[in-house]
Amino acid sequence: MKYFTILGILACSVHIITAKDTRTEFEKALIVPNILDTAPTEKIEVKYGNKSVDLGNELTPTETQQIPEIHYKHEGGVLYTLVMTDPDVPTRKGYNREFRHWLVGNIPEENIAKGEILAEYVGPAPPKNSGKHRYVFLVYKQNQGSITFDERRLSNRDGPQRKRFNVKKFAEKYNLEGPLAGNFMRVEYDDNVPAYAKLLGF
Repeated sequence: MKYFTILGILACSVHIITAKDTRTEFEKALIVPNILDTAPTEKIEVKYGNKSVDLGNELTPTETQQIPEIHYKHEGGVLYTLVMTDPDVPTRKGYNREFRHWLVGNIPEENIAKGEILAEYVGPAPPKNSGKHRYVFLVYKQNQGSITFDERRLSNRDGPQRKRFNVKKFAEKYNLEGPLAGNFMRVEYDDNVPAYAKLLGF
C-alpha cells in the first residue's frame, strides 16, 4: 500500500515540475509579457518527423516546413483553437508585430485535421540577419462550443495578409480560455528561406 502511495506522490511531483517548466520557460523567453499576460502550464507535444519542439530549442527552417504532429491534454467533447505565431517580425531585437503561421479553430479534442482552418500552416522563414525568431504554439479552450469565426481565411500563399496579428486580442475577441497549453522553438535564417518566402508571396 505504501509503495503505491509513494508512486502516486512521485507521479504528482513529475506533473508539477513539467507544468512549472512550461510556465518558467515562457517567462524566461519573454513570451510573457511580449504577447501573453499569463503563460500556459501544460506543454503541447509538437513533432516535425523525428525532431521535437522543446520549450525554446533550435530547429531550422528546412526542418519545420511540413505540418507538425500535435498532441495536447484535452477533454472529451470539447472544442479547441490552435495558434502558431511569430512575435519577432521583422527582427528579434525587440517586440514588433506578430505573424500568424497557423490558425485552426473548432478542433474536436485534439483532432487538428477535423478543425476549421483559418490560416493554413506555413513554416518559419525568418529574414536574413534578423536573429533567432520565437515560434510559439498555443492551445485555447472554446467554452461556448462551436464558434463562427469572421477572420479572413488565409492560404499558404497569403504571406502579406498574415502580418500584424495579435494573439491576445484574437483570444479576447472570441472569448477563448487560456492559453491552456503551449510550446515554442527558436529558428534562424538558412539558405532555403528565400524559396520559402517566395512561396508565401514575398
